[in-house]
Amino acid sequence: MKKAARELDCLRQQTQVRSHSTSSVYHPIMAGKSKTKKFPEVQGGGSLILAWRIKDKKVLVVGGGEVAAGRILNCLDADAKVTVVCPASGLNPEVAHRVEHAQVTHVDRLFEPSDLDGADMVLVAIDDPAASTTIWKLCKERRIPANIADVPPECDFYFGSVHRDGPLQIMVSTNGKGPRLAAIIRRQIAKSLPKNAGNAIEAIGTLRAKLRKIAPNPEESPKRMGWMIKVSNKYDWNEFCDLTDEDMENLLTFYAGGQVPTIDDLLAMRKNPGFNVNDVFDGSFGFCVGV
Repeated sequence: MKKAARELDCLRQQTQVRSHSTSSVYHPIMAGKSKTKKFPEVQGGGSLILAWRIKDKKVLVVGGGEVAAGRILNCLDADAKVTVVCPASGLNPEVAHRVEHAQVTHVDRLFEPSDLDGADMVLVAIDDPAASTTIWKLCKERRIPANIADVPPECDFYFGSVHRDGPLQIMVSTNGKGPRLAAIIRRQIAKSLPKNAGNAIEAIGTLRAKLRKIAPNPEESPKRMGWMIKVSNKYDWNEFCDLTDEDMENLLTFYAGGQVPTIDDLLAMRKNPGFNVNDVFDGSFGFCVGV
């Protein structure tokens, strides 16, 4: 125990030395660089856009109308555990469907403060401003992130207009100023995307997972990232979608050398399982393409 305590004290002293050396020393060369280099201008008034992972988190939805239905679907798509507090008479057909099929937990009554127990997020969508504000204040007391529909000042976060294509999610937010405009912009963005974007991203995700299995060490992270960037730049959307498991396994054999073959080389390799990886890049394998 004494030895461990001494080691801990030593580590603390080293940390303090590093902290002082990096934060309190004025370096004239670095100061000069900061004067000449242009940095992005701060544009205040925005929101921090995040992909909030709420899988298995408890989300409390107060209300059962159209807005609540949209909130519920968003949360279920993110694999959250949703509890809906609303009298049965106030459920619209979609929310009633979620309740009937046990996709959500339903509490058939008006909101009570005890409903907040254990909640990780609260979404309020009711036509009662006074009650909504009361719930908002209770959430603030408990430090529970909350969104009061159509009341921007009583929101820790906003819901944007979302385009979804498999693993691809694109959100457009106007920070509560113009929700309908956000939907229009989102549709325009969606039209400009390749129709198979989601499938291509799924393929890239599968390849990354396979790569992590053959190169799991943290110190290999820069090499993994660099190689995946090369791969992403090498093939187009359709080529990614057409990659088979065999193609991915063949592609991974080039990782050690940091190389990326053409799609034609990968197609030819399907028919030549006994090839030498180096043959692809010394030119001796190119004649096989299309055979």
